[in-house]
Amino acid sequence: MNGAAIEPLRNAVRHLVTAVSSAALYTFDHQQVTRLRAMTLENLTAAMDEEPDISLVIIGDELLAGGIPLDTGLYVGRFVEMLRARGIGHIRFLKGITGMELSSLAASLGGNRRDGDIRSSEHIRLGTVEVRFNRSGDGENQELLADLTAEEVSRVTELYEAVARDRKLKASGIADMVGGLITAMREQARPLMALAPLRDLDEYTFAHSVNVCILNLAQAMSLGIDGALLREIGIAGLLHDIGKMFVPREVLTKPGKLTEEEWRLIRQHPHQGARCLVETPGVPHMAAVVAFEHHMKHDFSGYPAVPSGWRQSLVSEMTVISDFFDALRTRRAYRDSMELSQIAGILLDQRGREFHPLLTRNFLLILSRMMA
Repeated sequence: MNGAAIEPLRNAVRHLVTAVSSAALYTFDHQQVTRLRAMTLENLTAAMDEEPDISLVIIGDELLAGGIPLDTGLYVGRFVEMLRARGIGHIRFLKGITGMELSSLAASLGGNRRDGDIRSSEHIRLGTVEVRFNRSGDGENQELLADLTAEEVSRVTELYEAVARDRKLKASGIADMVGGLITAMREQARPLMALAPLRDLDEYTFAHSVNVCILNLAQAMSLGIDGALLREIGIAGLLHDIGKMFVPREVLTKPGKLTEEEWRLIRQHPHQGARCLVETPGVPHMAAVVAFEHHMKHDFSGYPAVPSGWRQSLVSEMTVISDFFDALRTRRAYRDSMELSQIAGILLDQRGREFHPLLTRNFLLILSRMMA
């Protein structure tokens, strides 16, 4: 989110909460309440001059705007309580919002209504935070998704190996691959059960890339992300490890401990992947950023090293979690796969250090719903 939109958005939340609280003391048509509603609209309009589509998402006790946590002060905390009490986990403001729409929202938040009585409007969309999949799918549909992921592994294998051979990436068809996965995931009950298995150690990078794509999509969809941005997040996951095609295969599949020189080659793959993607027409810039940042870790204890003050992309931090999860759930040359409970424990233990704390909480929520 544009930083210039954050301050007026905070002010809008503050005025809205105060308006709702004041209406409980006086009346909804009281002059003070009317003035606070007008100030809410003024600040919200100013924020949408910078960001015409603003999504607020509740994760735990935090309120995220475009992936950026708002201050956890009195007003934001009270706003989260109001939304949660009415079954709302996600609220989206669209440019063009009217005073009448805002007044209706304020009245709903101040009443005793449950979520079934609160309605979205043209410029205010309300929803819950969950992966938006059809849960009525059956085993046959799950097999169809499994067949699709197997097909995508084959296509990604060809794509990656062409890079290893020619040192160039051809972007044609990548967006269609991700679009097909998005469509299939929306139609299935438990799509994460179709994460591609590892059949051969040499295939690891290819199956892993499809899985990271699927896990990125699941994270993004659970946060209400859709359209072109969702597709770009999937593409970033699919191509995050493209730099490994510049590393000798015997190093990638070595069962024993890497030498200092072999480790140096491994650590170069974020640079090489980002360079490859930047030089490829038709690849979203986000994919190059994620290829460069996906081993940095939340606290920058990973690699590559970057200057002080560097701000990681939220999509890179999603990819770190997806990458870590799929790596541990898959048998590798040097260790067996881990149980989901073990992986969840590591994620919880390292949130705030290796992993973004709010994204980690959301990821574990997705797993609990989709793989129970």
